[in-house]
Amino acid sequence: MNKFTIRRDLGIQILTLYLFLVVPIIIASLLVFRFANQRLEDDVKAADLALAKSIAQESETTMRNSLIAIKKLGQNPSVLNADTHGMENLFADVLAVRPDITMIYRLDANGIMLYHFPTGPTSTVGNDYSFREHFQRAKLTTQPLISKGKTSLTTNEAVTTAVMPLWDYRTGKFLGIVCINIKLEYLSQLLSEIVSEFHPEEQLLVTIIDSSGNIIAHPEHEQLLMPLKDVNNQIIENVLLGKSGSMISKDEDGNKYLYSYTPVYSAGWGVIIKRPAKEAFATPNAFNRVMIGTISVFVIIGLFFWLSLSRQVIRPLEHLANISERIGISDISQDNDRDKETLNRLSGRTDQIGNLIRSLQRMENAIEARLNELSTLLETSASVVSTLNLQTVFDRILEQVERLFDVSKSAVVALDEKTNKFLVKASRGLSDVYNDHLSIDPNEPQSIIMRAIRSGYAIQISDTETDPTYAAMRPIARAEGYRSVIAVPLKTQHAPPAALLIFREKPHLFSKREISLLTNFANHAAMAFENATLYARSDMKLQEQTRRLEALIQSLNDGLILENFSGKVIYANKKVCEMAGIDPDTTLNVSIEFILKSFASRSNDPEETRELIEKKLLGSSTEPAEFSIRINKKQHYIRLDSFMVMDAKNIPIGRVQIYHDITTDKELDQMKSSLISTVSHELRTPLATIKGYASTLLANDVEWDKESQNEFLRIISDETDRLSSIVSDLLDLSKIEAGTSALSKTKCDLRQLILNASKVCHPNPQDRLSLKIQEGISQVYVDRGKMETVLRNLIENAVKYSWKSSPIIITAEKNSDTVIIKVKDQGPGIPKKHQRDIFRSFYRLKIGNSSDKQGMGLGLAICEGFVKAHGGNIWVEPSETGTCIAFSIPNNEANNS
Repeated sequence: MNKFTIRRDLGIQILTLYLFLVVPIIIASLLVFRFANQRLEDDVKAADLALAKSIAQESETTMRNSLIAIKKLGQNPSVLNADTHGMENLFADVLAVRPDITMIYRLDANGIMLYHFPTGPTSTVGNDYSFREHFQRAKLTTQPLISKGKTSLTTNEAVTTAVMPLWDYRTGKFLGIVCINIKLEYLSQLLSEIVSEFHPEEQLLVTIIDSSGNIIAHPEHEQLLMPLKDVNNQIIENVLLGKSGSMISKDEDGNKYLYSYTPVYSAGWGVIIKRPAKEAFATPNAFNRVMIGTISVFVIIGLFFWLSLSRQVIRPLEHLANISERIGISDISQDNDRDKETLNRLSGRTDQIGNLIRSLQRMENAIEARLNELSTLLETSASVVSTLNLQTVFDRILEQVERLFDVSKSAVVALDEKTNKFLVKASRGLSDVYNDHLSIDPNEPQSIIMRAIRSGYAIQISDTETDPTYAAMRPIARAEGYRSVIAVPLKTQHAPPAALLIFREKPHLFSKREISLLTNFANHAAMAFENATLYARSDMKLQEQTRRLEALIQSLNDGLILENFSGKVIYANKKVCEMAGIDPDTTLNVSIEFILKSFASRSNDPEETRELIEKKLLGSSTEPAEFSIRINKKQHYIRLDSFMVMDAKNIPIGRVQIYHDITTDKELDQMKSSLISTVSHELRTPLATIKGYASTLLANDVEWDKESQNEFLRIISDETDRLSSIVSDLLDLSKIEAGTSALSKTKCDLRQLILNASKVCHPNPQDRLSLKIQEGISQVYVDRGKMETVLRNLIENAVKYSWKSSPIIITAEKNSDTVIIKVKDQGPGIPKKHQRDIFRSFYRLKIGNSSDKQGMGLGLAICEGFVKAHGGNIWVEPSETGTCIAFSIPNNEANNS
């Protein structure tokens, strides 16, 4: 068979092509088959391993929960102190919520059973369990641990134990352990449920072993605590070393099994899944058979197809070729050099297909061109509705332009409203220099883009080297490598003016058909551009309004919740999350019941608070609900209001809850009551004294001697001074709280300040005062009057609340640029829990003989206000005996100015 015969005989050509086609396909199929088969086997192993990890994760969660529970039990005072009554209540509560726990017990430091719950039917209190492995391990650690599987001597059940060592951390003494026995039957039941749920019809065996290799979870409960048999020792060793994986192994009878294993890290266990390899790889084996059958059928069908083709197609084609030769064909289109070259090559063939192609090629090219144009226009239209992202729209437009017109360079230029210049918004095939530096003024007369936009029609430059209107842009054209360009305006109403640019590397004159197609394309692109622009503007406004509204709601000083009619939270601001003590990221779509519980949990009376909130939310109470909660260890008072939210048609769409923090109002009311009560009492006493002695002096029936009159007048003068002091304290406090207490600072001698303050003290310290001023401290820069008031109040308190004749020591020392002054007495001292409260207004500490002392509890509050006005601080200094009040003031004029 010579070369000429092969060329002339289409049947031989098809047979040759068939062999070239089938042989690679068969080879490729075999390779794909091998890869797919391996992939299926890997998927089976991965699925079993994933199941093993899921079971391990579930067991991990159960054990971690048990470790957390036992750790909390180990911190309970009843457990630490071996309080039987307290442990009974505590252990009963734990058993009530944990069905997997069979017993909780407490051993002392020697391993003797002190208590266990439940207590029946048999009691092992007093038994020695120091031989238990977990007791010995517990003596070596301070962290909770999980024991190996064992049989409980009390309940006679297979269990594992969560153990918490108990230590006295002050002395380092081991106190014993508290333990939770977890039923292994519970874990086995969990395995059975998982297997029945995921593999109900497969022979799947799931086992969990402990660190000694004994079974602690098995679908057959009688296997518990038995050594794991019929499993490769390598698998057991790997899983107990914390490794995960899959392995195919044979049993003693030669049957293959697929094993998947993974560790349970927190307990030192291992999960092992076993199932027959034949069953596990049933799908890959079936795939093997199907693939071999498919290849066989493919070969048979191919041979049959070739025989049929020779009979049914080739011979009829010879007749068709004869007819087409007689009819003849028209001239070949000369529009495109590449098309001409392709058609010439195909028309030069001497077989029957060559004859047919010569007669049909023109029609095929024309149809293909029209379909391509139509497809591109349809895709452009689809982009109008498929995306509203402006940059994506531009990119898709340019992708379709390149495909439709077979170009590699294109761009979209649009008016930038900020700069009022036409800039490149998207491009393909152009350099970054072109994109970044192209900036066209809207009034530019020679720009092809401006000419196209002003005229509303496409403008083209067929050759940039010869066209005089393109002289200014010629260097850019040379740098970018194009010789012809056409600009088509995108006709928009609501979007900025824009134009589509297409570049060609060679001189080219776009035909009327191309310009018409390009214009239609530009109209579709303009629609996409306009829709995306309108969406971007509306979306920007909507986002801005949403941000403002959300910022406003988040800035509210009140908590706000919006819920739907299903009881789910739609929105909650950060203030309500702060009040309820919950994470803002977890509030969306949670039930309102969750918020209610969070509020109730922070109250001193959760049930009463819960009932108040529920009544308000259910509408059974028309008045606002008021309750108290603790936030950052401080009591806060909350008022709850709620109302329905209506839409534009007055249809309810949800409910709003507003939580007002009325703590300040409550404190203000309490302060007002305290002020009225205290001031009334403090004013009544001196006024009664003044009134009594004045009335006595004015009595006509008694004539008093000079000494008695002077004594009465002295008492009236002292009580008047006391009234004046009370009024001064109230005025000073009001100025401090109003922030209007101005300072007039001068350089003052510190020793003289202290002596002047002591002289006006009532009662007077007399010779009890002792001054210890560090060398180098002579003058301080302070407000003389206010600093004397601070010192006077501190000295008066020291005199009032210390033992008679005990010394009162005032020390002053310098610390960097600060002077620290301390006033110390030898009185009963101030309990630590009251040391912060004593600086509150109207707060009086009743301790020792203080109940008979006069005063309104304003002295230390005034001291704190004046000291902080100077830029210092005041506090209670720790002292072994008595009370020591210390305060600091800056020691230079710059810091005090």
